[in-house]
Amino acid sequence: MGWEVLSEHACFGGVQGFYRHTSSTIGLPMRLGVYRPPQALAPTVAPLPALIYLAGLTCNEETFAIKAGAQRVAAELGLLLVTPDTSPRGTGVAGADDAWDFGTAAGFYLDAKQAPWAPHWRMESYITQELPALLAERFAVPAGALGLMGHSMGGHGALTLALRHPGLFASVSAVAPICAPMQCPWGVKAFSGYLGADRAAWAAHDATALITAGHRAPPLLVDQGEADKFLAEQLHPHLLEAACRDAGQALTLRRHAGCDHGYYFIASVVQDHLRHHAAALA
Repeated sequence: MGWEVLSEHACFGGVQGFYRHTSSTIGLPMRLGVYRPPQALAPTVAPLPALIYLAGLTCNEETFAIKAGAQRVAAELGLLLVTPDTSPRGTGVAGADDAWDFGTAAGFYLDAKQAPWAPHWRMESYITQELPALLAERFAVPAGALGLMGHSMGGHGALTLALRHPGLFASVSAVAPICAPMQCPWGVKAFSGYLGADRAAWAAHDATALITAGHRAPPLLVDQGEADKFLAEQLHPHLLEAACRDAGQALTLRRHAGCDHGYYFIASVVQDHLRHHAAALA
């Protein structure tokens, strides 16, 4: 397959595209979206920075592009928006589609160690190795010009991948992230299935634990809605806040009354996040 254009759409003077490519990391085709702002279409253009957005459970490469309303601001800022899928698909693995919070559309942005998930569920390597190389080759995104943002499961991914791969991402932010997955049902289910019973292996993919253990990332911007139905049981931003305070990790945590877990909230804060990344990537 190599590289396949699924669709392209004019959008705020740029192009919102959706693509499929052969992934050597995943071992299957992967889909992703890329918004190219108008600056990327000029006859002579300097390489532009890119913001990779990691979506949450049940989502795919189209969700953020369709729902967040981010292209208008990206067009103003000259920022590419990259939206990879949330897991491999069409794996043929028994049970992959049995639950909405594990398996398909629930890759948790780690490399699985347990059968039958290990051969294809390699989202950490895909995001941190294959995707940056692909963006450099296809869209001339230079080294050092990548930001990382995510929501919910993807917020967990943004935080942990930035902490685990220092220097790869120049800016980091999250909306309603899973901040301490070792201490919530979503995380326990995912880590048990993908990584096995060794809790030390879990800690290597838990943002709060990573910060406590000495890992550092660029200054973090996190937004959390106070009417989020998953806040108390699943997200635990207070644990991230305490870990950052104790460790000296820069964190701006903003709490929003009345806001829930969905894309109405994301659309309300996305401009701030894009400006946060553009300033760091300039």
